[in-house]
Amino acid sequence: QVQLVESGGGLVQAGDSLRLSCTASGRTSSSYAMGWFRQAPGKEREVVAYINWSGGDTAYANSVKGRFTISRDNAKLLVYLQMNNLKPDGTAVYYCAADSPIALITGQPGYWGQGTQVTVSS
Repeated sequence: QVQLVESGGGLVQAGDSLRLSCTASGRTSSSYAMGWFRQAPGKEREVVAYINWSGGDTAYANSVKGRFTISRDNAKLLVYLQMNNLKPDGTAVYYCAADSPIALITGQPGYWGQGTQVTVSS
């Protein structure tokens, strides 16, 4: 089993920044693509960002492009989501996920973290 644990969430004000971290353990592989998803209250889960195995290829949801940055440290099996200029609509539970690129792109990664709550006040 692969375990993913998110951390770094909290309560912030609009315009603030926050960095989420995802720590992997178990039978992990640095070849996994990684992603961040989020689910707001009453809303469906949506993708936030993806990053490939090397960290050299990233993709973002249009709603966060230019404000969020995904990165990874393969040696430490960590993935980060730097969130700048947070907005109230960013309030959600943020989930880290890992799997093949295809699994992530199709929205069905095999491994999920438990989520970390981000609340952005206005």
